[in-house]
Amino acid sequence: MTAADLSSASVAATRLTLPPGRTAVMGVLNVTPDSFSDGGRHATRDLALARARELIAEGADLIDVGGESTRPGAEPVSAERERARVVPLIAALRAETAVPISVDTTKASVAAEALAAGADLVNDVSAGRFDAAMLPLVAARGAGIILMHMQGTPATMQQAPAYGDVVSEVATFLAARAEAARAAGVAAHAIWVDPGIGFGKLVAHNLALLARLERLVTLGFPVVVGVSRKGFLGSLTGASVAERLPASLAAAALAALGGARVVRAHDVGATRQALAVADALARAARTRG
Repeated sequence: MTAADLSSASVAATRLTLPPGRTAVMGVLNVTPDSFSDGGRHATRDLALARARELIAEGADLIDVGGESTRPGAEPVSAERERARVVPLIAALRAETAVPISVDTTKASVAAEALAAGADLVNDVSAGRFDAAMLPLVAARGAGIILMHMQGTPATMQQAPAYGDVVSEVATFLAARAEAARAAGVAAHAIWVDPGIGFGKLVAHNLALLARLERLVTLGFPVVVGVSRKGFLGSLTGASVAERLPASLAAAALAALGGARVVRAHDVGATRQALAVADALARAARTRG
């Protein structure tokens, strides 16, 4: 690692320190035409930058930039197209804010340029399985990584997913991927884990993971949970994607009470309010008596 890499790694480590005493909010910034929730709304750099500023003003602790949809049934895009969507945006965003930036990608080549442009963290829905170069890259750059569980691929994941014990299986998977990251040289403090709500899971699987989230907390890594506007909330409530804010807030609060350290959200301001209540309740429970 060069002196410049060491300096960048030190800055990234500082940015990835989570706020003490409360659950962090990761603002979702999709720059894709086909994301399930907001595809096409932030497809230009100016629109995406404006949205990032809104998320930060609402209180986002991190911004997660994605250039490839991972909605159920989504087809992959080329690395070239993904880079063109995310790298200039990350560079522009880094030039005006110190808020930590995550790049949502499974491709090491995209991650490499995004990290060089100023990203601090790679949010990999494949947990480093789709590209063998991902974990060594993250280690070499001194960056952070979110390792997410997914059964199948975005194109196939909702085709009859099945588990014996979904919580135990997800925990075992995440522990193994964290060990793989450590073996590749990723620092333990730079590893976060995500159960992958909605990624290769039926409604019952998602509910079981949220209800028993403490099992994942015992792995010893910060747990990231993404429930915002997810399909299982629509199945439970009958609400369309645009009408799922109340359900999203309820699920986010329950995730925080279960021990999540980061909640990924589209509606940052409302989520911060819901988490303020959940965090206060969690503190009260710890100090009871």
